[in-house]
Amino acid sequence: MRSPRVFFYVQHLLGIGHLARASHIARALVDDGFDVTMITGGSSVSGFPDPEVRQIALPPLLAGSAAFSGLVDGNSEPASESYLTNRRKLLLDAFNETKPDIVIIEAFPFGRRQMRFELLPLLEAVEKATPKPKLVTSVRDILQERTKPGRDEETVALIKSHFDHVLVHGDPGFVTLPDTFPLAKSIADKIIYTGLVTGPTPAPSTDSFDIVVSAGGGAVGYDLLQSAYRSATQSNFKGSWCLITGPNLPQSDFTDLSADAPDNVTVIRFRQDFPGLLRSARLSISQSGYNTVCDILRAQCRSILIPFTAGGETEQSVRATRLEALGLAITLPENGLSSDRLTSAIKSAFEAAPPPKHNLDLNGAQQTAALLRQML
Repeated sequence: MRSPRVFFYVQHLLGIGHLARASHIARALVDDGFDVTMITGGSSVSGFPDPEVRQIALPPLLAGSAAFSGLVDGNSEPASESYLTNRRKLLLDAFNETKPDIVIIEAFPFGRRQMRFELLPLLEAVEKATPKPKLVTSVRDILQERTKPGRDEETVALIKSHFDHVLVHGDPGFVTLPDTFPLAKSIADKIIYTGLVTGPTPAPSTDSFDIVVSAGGGAVGYDLLQSAYRSATQSNFKGSWCLITGPNLPQSDFTDLSADAPDNVTVIRFRQDFPGLLRSARLSISQSGYNTVCDILRAQCRSILIPFTAGGETEQSVRATRLEALGLAITLPENGLSSDRLTSAIKSAFEAAPPPKHNLDLNGAQQTAALLRQML
């Protein structure tokens, strides 16, 4: 008996959150005996996916701006038609070679509309395949709210026409898909909640810092990092700080932050043991992306969240507001963030009681593997 084959498409355009979540799921599938081929289409990120997961890296595409306008290639040049045509061919060739039992498409059609040029042909290839594989979409628990008329209706039409299931990686006791997708009722028969996806409980890191500041992939986190740096150098708190800038922070910004850092401030691009650092930290300061929040929930440390809102983004604000309501975080707005406001929030966080224990389901990766086995 051969292992069931999974063809897993994930495209990260700006941050690394989509890739990190998909990588956790892919590793859980491998651990469960699946043969996983992961198709990635963004910039490479150390440690994602896991080395035990077979990866096919398409020529990279990235967002042209923080507002996700336009697509650029690996040289930051507008992606040409021939570049996109080549990617599409490589993707379809990989699908035909893999002959999967299950196809997972991350985010689409709820997001990643920019990738329709290759994903609609992939949907057609799935429909024509013999035997036809199961097709599921893998989405986070909170979606970006759409303002353009017809977008949600188009999403529903694609789900009904092509997809067997919608795997929502969330705990319905915290948030449900209808909370941010108003037409969810029309596809309710396809929705399955998996629990929140995070890695296994990490071992404590060999390093220990009082405050860990992180900016996800780093493409849009410079203001947060700069405010934290000024707070570290100007406040009365002299404990140890670790500023993790993310691999996508421009080199000039990284140099500005690290050039004259005092002895109690460590500035680094990436820590693969980030979840372990949170276990021993007194406080986490970060944006409120899905993966960072899941790591904070796993570590159960104090946290200050500054949700990313540029370009009309709403997802992180919804998450941060709900966590604050549960007493699990302090939230600050991205607009108007300053070192003084951050220093005041740090003081409040240290003076407050530790966050209450929560019972949110963090076993989404393993439960996704179990659900896919049931589908087969």
